[in-house]
Amino acid sequence: MRICIPTETKDGLKAKAYGHFGSAPFFTVYDTDKKEVKTVDNTNAHHSHGMCHPIGVLGATSIDVVVCQGMGMRAVQKLNEANIKAFRASGETVSDIIKKYEANELEEITVQNACIQHGCH
Repeated sequence: MRICIPTETKDGLKAKAYGHFGSAPFFTVYDTDKKEVKTVDNTNAHHSHGMCHPIGVLGATSIDVVVCQGMGMRAVQKLNEANIKAFRASGETVSDIIKKYEANELEEITVQNACIQHGCH
């Protein structure tokens, strides 16, 4: 399983989680099977509201899950259409988040509990 976490830096497991999925400077992808970390630059970090395409930025990097502090309904719908689940981040670093994900301690983000406006996380 490959877990994508929006991050502020390229510090691997020590990278600090970023508040928004689409505008994060980087995406840190953790492969739970191989125990490997990959960082992808978000070349679409600066965009108009509602116009982000983070999945396109990830390109050939296949992911199964996104863990972030929150995201809007459209983002959740697009991820779900690509068979990708979203979970609400709880933790400061990629390492913290991975531990909580593996312990089933994170809430899934659904269309019903997605962010409606900025400031929900």
